[in-house]
Amino acid sequence: MPTTTVLPYDGASGVSSLDMASLLMCAYELGDFINQSAEVADYLYWKEAVQKDEQVKLLSKQFAKAKELFSECERFGRFHPDYHAAKDKVKQIEKELDQIEAVKRFKTAEQLVDTMLYDVSRMIAESVSDTIKVPGNEGKTGGCGGGGSCSCGSGGCG
Repeated sequence: MPTTTVLPYDGASGVSSLDMASLLMCAYELGDFINQSAEVADYLYWKEAVQKDEQVKLLSKQFAKAKELFSECERFGRFHPDYHAAKDKVKQIEKELDQIEAVKRFKTAEQLVDTMLYDVSRMIAESVSDTIKVPGNEGKTGGCGGGGSCSCGSGGCG
C-alpha cells in the first residue's frame, strides 16, 4: 500500500497539509483488499442465496404483513386489543426466518464482515490517537428482520 504524503510546511499558515488524493487512493486500495477477502465473498454468496430462496421470499411477505399490522397496533400501545397477538406473530415469523440455513449463514457472514470493518476502523483511528472513539454496530442487529442489508424484502432487512 502506498504511503500517504504530507505536503511541505506552509509558512503562511504554519501547518502541513495532508495530500488528500494520496489518502483517497489508499482508502480505495484498502476497500479493494477488503472486497477481495474471503469474508466478503462468503457474505455476498449467502446474501444472494437468501435473495433466491423461495421459502425466505414467502416468509418475508408474511413478515412484512405482520409487521404492518403490528405497526398499526403499536400506534395505540399495548392496550390495543390485538397488540400482543400482532407482536407474537412478528416474532414467530422472524424465528421461522432465522431457522432457514441460508439466513443463518448470511447473518454469520454479515457479522464477520461487520467485525472486520470495525477492526479496520479501530486500527486506523488508533494509529491517529488512542483516544479517538470508533463507532460500532453493537446495538444493531443484522440480517432478515433485524434491520440489516440482506434485501430479502422482509421489511426489516434493507
